Amino acid sequence: MKNSKNILVAGGAGFIGSHLCSALVAQGHKIFVIDNFFTGRRENVEQLFTSGRFALIEHDVTVPFAGVDGIKFDEIYNLACPASPVHYQPDPVRTMMVNILGMKNLLDFANTQKARILQTSTSEVYGNPDIHPQPESYLGNVNTIGPRACYDEGKRAAETLCFDYNRKHKTDIKIVRIFNTYGSLMRPDDGRVVSNFICQALAGEPITIYGDGTQTRSFCYIDDMVDGIIRMMESEQGITGPINLGNPDEFTIEELAEKILEKTGSKSVVAYKPLPQDDPLQRQPDIKLANKILGWQPKIKLDRGLDKTIAYFTNS
Repeated sequence: MKNSKNILVAGGAGFIGSHLCSALVAQGHKIFVIDNFFTGRRENVEQLFTSGRFALIEHDVTVPFAGVDGIKFDEIYNLACPASPVHYQPDPVRTMMVNILGMKNLLDFANTQKARILQTSTSEVYGNPDIHPQPESYLGNVNTIGPRACYDEGKRAAETLCFDYNRKHKTDIKIVRIFNTYGSLMRPDDGRVVSNFICQALAGEPITIYGDGTQTRSFCYIDDMVDGIIRMMESEQGITGPINLGNPDEFTIEELAEKILEKTGSKSVVAYKPLPQDDPLQRQPDIKLANKILGWQPKIKLDRGLDKTIAYFTNS
């Protein structure tokens, strides 16, 4: 059992955040989650209350966080932002504020606590890439005025804030860029391609593919992602990132649909719809840095991960 830390997780009731909290509680740490439940769900973390090392506080990161009486925080993880277009596009101004103002508030709080802070950025900072696979040195190809920019540019600005605080205030920062992640506790309505396809297949509804299906994604199972995030937080001081976290195995969207149809035994048909504006055509992480610096690489292949995820949705 590692030395117990007091850890704040913003957005800890969400998909990735709740898995992260479970892993940290299992390590013996005391976890405090702040979440406004916009996309997070209390039931994602309900089982953690029995540990006696978990607390859940309803709070919006766009409002400064005053802390918890008697608690000095050692680490802060920021996962507070909706990550799917169906949730972040309806109120793009709020999405920008969650990314930028929320980041600033958490950085200010980290400074008062003298705590290390990790920002979960995204592969979306690369936009529709013209370099493949995408290394951390690639500066991206983002449409700053498109309908996805509230998320893409919000995350880019949050990275900028982290490094500005690091340079000006010596804030101990860490940044990871997360690529497509899937697994249990995904919301059926979260709009991500894996959960969309599985739910449609199980319901016998048409599998909706946007575009011609030849666009690619790289899918990382949640357990591997959480392992990478924690390794980054525990890395030596001065290792700021950004570091890509994702599974480099690349699949077309059509291949994903075919796998899910086969695994579910569904009779669903595939329905093609127009590709949304600025939806990237290729997405594959270069994870050489994560492997070299963190000793990390994903272990769970897509077939195994899909089996586990389909079982979750089947039994939900």
